[in-house]
Amino acid sequence: MGESVQRVILRDLLDTALKAADPARLVPPALPPRPPGMVTVLGAGKASAAMALALERTWGEPMRGLVIVPDGYGAACRHVEIVEAAHPVPDERGLAAARRILKMAQSLDEEDFLLAPISGGGSALMTVPAAGISLADMQALGRDLLRCGADIGEINTVRRHISAIKGGRLAAAAWPARTLALLLSDVPGDDPAAIASGPTVGDPTSCRDARAILRKYGLAPPASIRAWLDDPRSQTPSPGDERLSRSDWRMIATPARALSAAAARARALGLNVLNLGDEITGEARAVARHHARLARAMACAAHPMKRPALILSGGETSVTVRGKGKGGRNCEYALALAIALGGAGGIHALAADTDGLDGFTAAAGAMISPRSLRRARAAGLSPRAALLANDSGSLFARLGDLVHTGPTLTNVNDFRAILVS
Repeated sequence: MGESVQRVILRDLLDTALKAADPARLVPPALPPRPPGMVTVLGAGKASAAMALALERTWGEPMRGLVIVPDGYGAACRHVEIVEAAHPVPDERGLAAARRILKMAQSLDEEDFLLAPISGGGSALMTVPAAGISLADMQALGRDLLRCGADIGEINTVRRHISAIKGGRLAAAAWPARTLALLLSDVPGDDPAAIASGPTVGDPTSCRDARAILRKYGLAPPASIRAWLDDPRSQTPSPGDERLSRSDWRMIATPARALSAAAARARALGLNVLNLGDEITGEARAVARHHARLARAMACAAHPMKRPALILSGGETSVTVRGKGKGGRNCEYALALAIALGGAGGIHALAADTDGLDGFTAAAGAMISPRSLRRARAAGLSPRAALLANDSGSLFARLGDLVHTGPTLTNVNDFRAILVS
């Protein structure tokens, strides 16, 4: 199996996973019978504009609303306003739009229906700081959380408790209106309270948990945030809160379903598949070392799984940033995997974020081959130095091995595929 064929197969599997998470296909069958009268659509996330567009095409007028998406993730909606804002660190555009969303929710009454298209990325996009906290303070803490190695569950636990809209507060603001959230999961375990920090879902965590996470990573938040987390008002609505009694949710896409679709496609191509699941977390480079050991073992003739074989995995790794380079967790995983494999023959891999953006890069991730390390050194690059500097994105850009999808308008977490031929 030639290298160009390997790359085509890996990209085909990624595209299959993305298709399985396409909101245009998934929203219509997930909808209940259309309620009478006006439908208000309020939401946020990387897939939320595509979800709103599918909703418009299925239900039609009368409809109004506002959805916040990252730059480049908009859709041509007619009745729902789409606002683009910064991600993963919020900006003034997101703040202004989120305040409008909260105000619209507060205007609803018992006869109204709120439909919330919520997907990954919504936590950073739909930002309304709690009392006394400035946007600058939230931005500062957000950057620290993204760089310290905290996983997405920990990050969103803190975000919920310093927000006026997350952790069930959006549904509480809309009460007694009926609320239905359509959720597209990007988190291990598909916890609805963790997706975009659960703006319509009761929060099982406490402000004490948020403080413990900050201590765990040695983070010293601004004084306004410390004061708020010591204030009883920072406690979010619990799952049994009366204001959430008319709020429901439906999960329309998950990482597990995307991996299953890719696995089925791989088998149709004649590959034997080992699916490690969609809940893998931990430091990207540590996960990569473990997966390299699995791939090396699978490459041995004595391994029970016959080649050609595929190792699939999802989840969301983390990166403790110590350098000043460019690259997200998937590029870091790919580079660490290449180093751990040491040029082992017949092993190719792809690692990508299904939203199309890996960290602060313009790419979804990267591909590697047995020649990656040799090509890097021939270009005057040191793979180990790049890994130490968290500069995997720059290295793969030089090699032409970044994976570009553009905005996918969906988000079901990371997709990793290792092909052993």
